[in-house]
Amino acid sequence: MTAVLLVVAIVLVALNLRPALTSIGPLLGTVSAALGISSVTASLVMTLPVLCLGAFGPVAPLLARRMGLPAAAVVGLVMIAIGVVLRGFLGAPGLFAGSLMAGAGIGITGVLLPGVVKQAFPERAGLLTGIYTMALCGGAAVAAGLTAPIAEASGSWTLALGVWAVPAIVAALVWWPSARHLDTRSGHRPAAGTRLLASPLAWSITLYMGLQSSLAYSVFGWLPSILQDRGVSVVTSGLVVSMSLLVQTASALVVPMIAARRRNQQLWVLVIMSATLAGILGMMWGPIATMWPWAVVLGIGQGGSFSLALVMIVLRAGDAMTAARMSGMAQSVGYTLAALGPLAIGMMHEITGGWDSVGWLLTAIGLVALVAGLYAARDRTL
Repeated sequence: MTAVLLVVAIVLVALNLRPALTSIGPLLGTVSAALGISSVTASLVMTLPVLCLGAFGPVAPLLARRMGLPAAAVVGLVMIAIGVVLRGFLGAPGLFAGSLMAGAGIGITGVLLPGVVKQAFPERAGLLTGIYTMALCGGAAVAAGLTAPIAEASGSWTLALGVWAVPAIVAALVWWPSARHLDTRSGHRPAAGTRLLASPLAWSITLYMGLQSSLAYSVFGWLPSILQDRGVSVVTSGLVVSMSLLVQTASALVVPMIAARRRNQQLWVLVIMSATLAGILGMMWGPIATMWPWAVVLGIGQGGSFSLALVMIVLRAGDAMTAARMSGMAQSVGYTLAALGPLAIGMMHEITGGWDSVGWLLTAIGLVALVAGLYAARDRTL
């Protein structure tokens, strides 16, 4: 029963690791108009939280050693709740401050989960990684699909953004009694134990995590605007992204379960990155009538890409502490790299006034991610 409750708690925590990011995309035009900010400034709203994922990733292991992983995760969830509420107050400064706080909370909480899986479920790493990644994608999909309708129904974009504080508080209340028994401070080795910064394998995992995340956050933040410029309504553009994210829940569950059974995951990297690129370019340049099937292809690729990056962290690590530290490196450095994607897209769109150059940029990011993923997927252990 304890294990079941812990799984439920992990799922609830994972559900809150993306709504702060995906809820802003469908309303980006509305928020920008209300606050009088430009495309470049709006791109910072998407970029700064992702930078926080990278900047605060290294903080997570430090908090876990000092107060224990369960308490550190509660701190992260409370930061998420405060951040998403703050975005709707104090104008543009509140929007940026809230986005920063929510991103910091996500950065802390997200880094901790692979260590929990490695410690509590070492023989079911693929299954548990798939379950919490599926929940993560599900939370992203719900926020992407419901935020615009909530804004229309209530007449308030601030309420639509702030409502996502509620599930974060619920997750914290369930997580603490379910996970506080974990002995996450004993046996932690110092950071010098495994020289991750000198490991090509660690860097390949980090690069793959960062580049596939850059594609994901670019889709979260800018795909609704791209579709709206092609004549799709605000609500429909959010629903298209939401459906793609819902498809991710299936591939996020299936891919790590199957891939973890093999010593080498290179074939999976090739398939899912190809699907990701095909989906993005189909949505951007294909006939508008085909956007729904392309959204499905994109969901298959991106759900599989992210879950495979997470499961490779677990599979390549020799123990729970290495997994936590590898997670910290991959997500801190990786998310810092990932933040450059949405920022570059905003700048390119501001300069060119169109989206064609953005399509070529996303293609280049995907191809480099493919190369890094193929290297990381080989059968080796840190």
